[in-house]
Amino acid sequence: MAQTALQGNPVTLSGELPAVGSVAPDFQLVDKDLADRSLADFAGKKKLLNIVPSLDTPVCATSTKKFNAAMAAKPEAVALVVSADLPFAMGRFCGAEGIENVIGLSMMRSRHFAKDYGVLIEDSPLAGITARAVVVLDADNRVVYTQLVPEITEEPDYEAALAAL
Repeated sequence: MAQTALQGNPVTLSGELPAVGSVAPDFQLVDKDLADRSLADFAGKKKLLNIVPSLDTPVCATSTKKFNAAMAAKPEAVALVVSADLPFAMGRFCGAEGIENVIGLSMMRSRHFAKDYGVLIEDSPLAGITARAVVVLDADNRVVYTQLVPEITEEPDYEAALAAL
């Protein structure tokens, strides 16, 4: 099982990120309209999965805004921000911040995504939500890049993720 940290304290996760070169696990997440979404909904596009604990935190908000700005120049790709936030809260955040190039997806109906991607926090005050990670998939859903951010309170490596996309 992978580990990250929260303010320097070790945090145990449910597993490991999908291996580079492997086919990404499919998922069922919920969009702003309460519709179930899966990888098939984004078929033929490269995908950047910005996995965050909650958009209601400064670092998660910042990463979503930075990826939103970068995605304006990448019409062949889609960016998904995945969190435990309710779709209503994600929609409010995206509307208030002018987020148009990132699709918010919620784990409100299931934690299978977090378990399948190895990012479910199993201990610490954040148990039950996700660690901070980025997973980049090609158009065939093969994993081409992963980063488990070593400290949940830090931002991901934007340049590396976008270069992989």
